[in-house]
Amino acid sequence: MVCIVAYFFIVVYAIFLRQLYQFWILAVAVGLFQGAIQSLSRSYYAKIIPPEKSGEYFGIYDICGKGASFIGTTLVAVITQLTDNSSIGVGGLAVMFIIGGIFFVLTDRIPATEQK
Repeated sequence: MVCIVAYFFIVVYAIFLRQLYQFWILAVAVGLFQGAIQSLSRSYYAKIIPPEKSGEYFGIYDICGKGASFIGTTLVAVITQLTDNSSIGVGGLAVMFIIGGIFFVLTDRIPATEQK
């Protein structure tokens, strides 16, 4: 959850970029959390899926990851085109992190006996 919240704040910070040094701060912040969120999401996913079907489930995980990158790029492009403001377009990603955080919290509440 820490990484999801951090990425939310990174996106909010990205909305207000005006100077080159701010971009470098953004790049460092993304670098701090990108590897962590990827590895934590994979290990958490491995914990909640049936071990005997990990191949199938990780195949779906990979497809969803590719779909999310397409949806995120499309969301930024559409909002930027509609508003003629790239900062608002980037801000649309904040909604995706809020939805991801909600799903994470709801999934985390499933009792361990039901997860297996």
